[in-house]
Order: sequence, then C-alpha cells, then structure tokens
Amino acid sequence: MKLIKRNRYISLLREALKASPVVALLGPRQSGKTTLAREFSKQQKRWKAVYHFDLESPRDSARLSDPLLALENLKGLIVIDEIQHNPEIFPVLRVLADQRKRDTRFLILGSASSELINRSSESLAGRIYFVELTPLLAEEVPSDSWQTLWQRGGFPPSFLAASDQESYRWRSDFVRTFLERDIPQFGIKIPASALGRFWQMLTHVHGNILDYSELGRSLSVSDTTVRRYLDVLTDTYMVRVLKPWHENISKRQVKSPKVYIRDSGILHQLLGIRDQTSLEGHPKVGASWEGFCLEQIIAKYKPGRDEYFFWSTHQGAELDLMIKIGDKKIGFEIKRTSAPKLTKGLKIAMHDLKLKKLYYIVPGQHSFDLTSNVHVSGLDKLLSSERIL
Repeated sequence: MKLIKRNRYISLLREALKASPVVALLGPRQSGKTTLAREFSKQQKRWKAVYHFDLESPRDSARLSDPLLALENLKGLIVIDEIQHNPEIFPVLRVLADQRKRDTRFLILGSASSELINRSSESLAGRIYFVELTPLLAEEVPSDSWQTLWQRGGFPPSFLAASDQESYRWRSDFVRTFLERDIPQFGIKIPASALGRFWQMLTHVHGNILDYSELGRSLSVSDTTVRRYLDVLTDTYMVRVLKPWHENISKRQVKSPKVYIRDSGILHQLLGIRDQTSLEGHPKVGASWEGFCLEQIIAKYKPGRDEYFFWSTHQGAELDLMIKIGDKKIGFEIKRTSAPKLTKGLKIAMHDLKLKKLYYIVPGQHSFDLTSNVHVSGLDKLLSSERIL
C-alpha cells in the first residue's frame, strides 16, 4: 500500500513537542496515527533514542503495568499508543512532565477525543498539547482524486484500496470491528447491535437538525439514551455535532444542532453505496457532499471548538457553515450544483449575520465572484488558498 506523507502533521508535531512535554495525537482508529508517529520518529534527530509502547500489545501493556518504574529513567522521545486503555498512566506522566527534562518528551496516541481523554487526564492540565489527526484530506491527495476520496472516505486502507469492492469490504469490516471490539475496549457498555442501529439511523438524518425525541421514539429508547449514544460516536470521531449560531435579531432561530457522519466513506457504507455511480443516483448525494466539504473546510482552517457553527431560522433562511475569525464572520454555502445562485435566504444570512465574505462551495474547478463579497469556488480551489479573507 502506498504511503501518503502527511507533512503538515509532521510539522505540527514538531512544533508541539518543542512547546509541551506531553503531546497527544488523537484521531479515529485506522486514521494513520501509528504510521505518522513512526514516520515522525524517523525524521527527528533531536532525540538520541525513541521508545514505542503499544497498549494493545500484551507485552507492552505488561511493561507499563508499573509505568513510573518503566518510564522514569528513559531519555528521548517516548511514544505510547492507544493511551485510553490505561488511564493510570496520566498521573505518572504529570510527575515526569514536571521534572522538565529537556531531553525527554512524551507523544501519546489515542482513538478518543480530547474531551474523553481530558476526563482521564485532569492532572495533565497545562502540560499537554492536543493534535487531532483526521483521515486523509483533499489537500493531501492528488487533485484528480477528490471524487475517489469523497466516495471511499479518508481512512487510508479504504482510499488506497485496489478496487471499490475492496474498499467497501474494508469499511464493512471497520464498522463491525468498531462496534464489536473497539467500543468495549473503551470501557463503554452498550450492546453492539443497539449502537449499530443508532449509527445506521443517523445516516438518514445526516446534515439535518437533530431531534432527540424523534430518534428516541424510532429506537424505543429515552432521550437520555439517545444523547449517550451520540456522545459515544462523537467522542470516538465517528460523528460531528454542529452547533447553531444565535444572533440578537428579531427572527426566530433554530437552536438545535445538526449531525453529520464525519467520514463520507463510512456514511456511504452504512447507506449501502458501493461506487460512484450508486452515489450519484442516491437521494443523500447532496447531504453527503455537504458533509464531505464541511469536514475538509474545518480541518483546513482549524477553527476552535467555539468558532464554527451553522445558522438557520424558522422562516427558512440558513447558512451551512460560519467560521469566526476574530471579530469577522466568514460564511460557507455548500451545494452540489453547476449553477450556483445567490438565493433570498443567502441574502438574508449575509445581512443578518453581517458576513465579511461568503464562499459558495461547488464541485469542479470553478472560481469566480457572484458579487463583491460572494465568491463561488470549487472545493480544491478553496483548499489550495492559504487565506479566506
């Protein structure tokens, strides 16, 4: 399998380890964290020694059964993979980080979100830097491969598979393994069949407003259970919950979040979409394109957790994505169309939100202005731009 070099993340890790004694590289299973850590280790000449521990390996897990004894005399770069399997290591890392050894740094890898890791690592507050690794992005693959990336998703084994059939089979295995093995290993006690049905149901509301009660009724479970299931899929990077933005205006605004399956390939597998032809004719093709672009934009411009939103009113005006940059607001409207136009709803969004600029994201190589502050752009054109102001 061809290795795609992820130089942007190599640079991020290098800078993070200069600034912090502990760096957490987090992302979904099979997104390439271990490969990236090993590639990063090979390129570094700062440390004389590199130590790798994998907490899914019985041997390494046994070696770290007394983590202070195992780690305190090591000097160099210490990589600990699948850290969420042993939360008892976090207090030891605090002790070792406070020793401030110039020649020792810790790179910990985890398949759970920073929120989930933080609940186990409160003692590392102020001593840890988080880097989130996504599956492959459009800017990391050849420009003529974006349709394959959209259809198969960004998990390297899926994107790089020899055929659509092999890619689909890998994603089927991934979903089954995630539900049956990974979730229990996280210490989460939810039956695989129940979480699987919930995940499947989310594909039908992908890109829509979340209605917890409706989902609960469909599954014959409580709203609390729905929220718990959603938290699990969010904390393990399978789902993104997009928060609504509220303006102090006279219009009634939507206050419930939207939900997206983060990887388009996983979305398509759960929907039974096996190839590009099936995708093009599927009723969810527009919502799939919206979610795919949304993930690319958020990963590219890296807004903070409280800096990106969608906006919608009960009168029908809406905006797919808004990013705050300082005191400026940048809007993104995402449509799978060859004839973009400035609708009444977008004009309302421009006016009410006081957008500095609006990008209309479409497939293809388009790049032109609709108005002085509304720009139509193909996704790859947008991603190749360093600035959006």
